[in-house]
Amino acid sequence: MAITQSETESVRKPFQKGTELTEMELMYAETFKQLEEGSIVEGTVVAVQAEGVVVDIGYKSEGIVPREEFAPEELNAVKVGDRFLVYLEEREDSDGNMILSKEKADRMKIWGDLERISEKGEVIEGKVLNKIKGGMMVDIGIKAFLPGSQIDLRPVRDLDSLIGKTYQMKIIKMNHRRSNVVVSRRVVLEENRDRRKQQAMATLQEGQIIDGQVKNITDYGAFIDLGGIDGLLHITDMSWGRVAHPSELFMVGDRVKVMILKYDRETGRISLGVKQLKPDPWQQVEQKYAVGSRVRGKVVSLVDYGAFVELEPGIEGLVHISEMTWSHEIKHPSKLVAVGDQVEAQVLNVERKGRKISLGMKQVAANPWEVVEAKYPVGSIIEGKVKSLTEFGVFVGLDEGIDGLIHVSDLSWTKRVTHPGDLFKKGQAVKAVVLRVDKDKERLSLGFKQLTPDPWETDIPKRYQVGQDVNGKVVKITDFGAFVECEDGVEGLIHMSEMNLEGQKIEERYKVGDEVTARVIRVDSGERKIALSIREQVGDWGLPEGDEQHAPKKR
Repeated sequence: MAITQSETESVRKPFQKGTELTEMELMYAETFKQLEEGSIVEGTVVAVQAEGVVVDIGYKSEGIVPREEFAPEELNAVKVGDRFLVYLEEREDSDGNMILSKEKADRMKIWGDLERISEKGEVIEGKVLNKIKGGMMVDIGIKAFLPGSQIDLRPVRDLDSLIGKTYQMKIIKMNHRRSNVVVSRRVVLEENRDRRKQQAMATLQEGQIIDGQVKNITDYGAFIDLGGIDGLLHITDMSWGRVAHPSELFMVGDRVKVMILKYDRETGRISLGVKQLKPDPWQQVEQKYAVGSRVRGKVVSLVDYGAFVELEPGIEGLVHISEMTWSHEIKHPSKLVAVGDQVEAQVLNVERKGRKISLGMKQVAANPWEVVEAKYPVGSIIEGKVKSLTEFGVFVGLDEGIDGLIHVSDLSWTKRVTHPGDLFKKGQAVKAVVLRVDKDKERLSLGFKQLTPDPWETDIPKRYQVGQDVNGKVVKITDFGAFVECEDGVEGLIHMSEMNLEGQKIEERYKVGDEVTARVIRVDSGERKIALSIREQVGDWGLPEGDEQHAPKKR
């Protein structure tokens, strides 16, 4: 209700007569100021009653705020003299009472503050209340909606973990009439990231050491957040030692100190390193691991050609399979060592520039070849087992891990051996004579036929004398003659000039398997040859009667 002109004049009359107004009269006049319904005014608590809180807003009568608008703890704290804002709903209701609302005043003030904050793009704090469809409900003084896409820079899987936490946000949409407010935390994070990125980019330089946080891990490295800008820590720059996967050293969220190796300001790409923060262990490797020195290390990798041994973080050496044992029978390093084994070795070679160290395990044990000449002198008889059979001979293993070779030519004095497997089997015990020892080349030559006397020097010259007729079987035909087996392992050659071909070809006159009788015309023990002749032979050649044309003729 507006103050009437007559009421105003009645208040002013004493003043117009020159009479000074009392303080009470001025206060009374103030109660007739304009108060519009729907406005927010400040009031003073004058009483707390069962129905509510009585508030004086400077009008001719007090108003009451219903107790339902106060939380229990808030109502208990209200006392006379407290001042707060109220909303004037009606100056007088049907009973002449002034209707006030603190709840509406608070809400209108909040909306006013939110509109101002939204217009200026300012940050506001919001407490996550609960999860709803499509996002979260947050408290920013009133309830507001935080969409799932606006919660973080990346999708958040566990939304329940956010409940009860307070975050900085920005208002991105609001509708007072519908009481609808949409907020975003992502906008704040993006602005902070961009701001940090600009600051970081302005100060970064190659060679700089900086703190970062592991943001993501891949098979080839880890991405490090340097404060708004990411850099790549490649797996090869994580450690001077062997790294199978970045997860062996780092986890997402780890704080890490890195060195900027390369910074391309145009593309924004940053290469980082961790191993560069420590001295390169290879710089002093020649002094620390001198050739000939003995070392201990851990087997970290096996390959077909050897084993890699870690001597210290960042330094590995290779034990080639040929340097693992004095025995030559090892086909794969796994037969001797396994990953994780501690081994002792000798440094054979060091290449600092190539970052290579050659190691030998067999060198830490006595070399059996150093004593092989004394233990197995030439002419001595050894005994061992057949370890392997090849086309060119038989390998015989001895107790010390030394293998000797019986060449196929030393298997028999007389027999023509096609394959050693015709005479021996793997694992078979065998004796042999030591023929030669080559310590430098680690070779031991053995002979099997040498266990018995050479028949070409003893029996054969006695059994086959010039002029003697012998029976045999044709075993091979050549361009120049036919080989005849006189007995097991003893062959003679009938040269074509010693045949009665009578115009026929050798293969037409004789076939493999034919039985023939020939005369010994020469025995050469040195060449291990017996020369035979049909022309010189006199007697029955097994020809049909009347076939004298093929019979040998006397010279």
